[in-house]
Amino acid sequence: MTLSTQLVLRALLESPTLEMYGLEICDAAGLPSGTIHPILARFEGIGWLQSRFEDIDPSEEGRPRRRYYRLTADGAEQARQALAKAHTKIGTLPIRRPGLADGAV
Repeated sequence: MTLSTQLVLRALLESPTLEMYGLEICDAAGLPSGTIHPILARFEGIGWLQSRFEDIDPSEEGRPRRRYYRLTADGAEQARQALAKAHTKIGTLPIRRPGLADGAV
C-alpha cells in the first residue's frame, strides 16, 4: 500500500461517517487532487466508499458541484485492517540512513 493511499485512508477514518468532498480530503491527507482522485475511484470500485454529487445549480452557486465521499461500514473496517497491515510491514523494514554502510543505525 502506497504512502498516498495510507494518507487518504487515515483522512477518511478520522471521521468515518462524515461525508467529505475531494478538496477536503486533499487538505486532510496533504496531497494534491491528481493523487487522491484515482485512489478514491479505486476504493469506490471495491465498495469501500460511496459517493454522491451535491444537489446544487452550479450557475447559481458560481462553482462546480462537489462530489462527496463517505466510507461504507465495511469499507471503514477494511481500511482499518489494511492500515494495520501496512503499518506492520513498514515497522519490520530495516532503517537505512544515507551515508551509513549496510543500513547501520
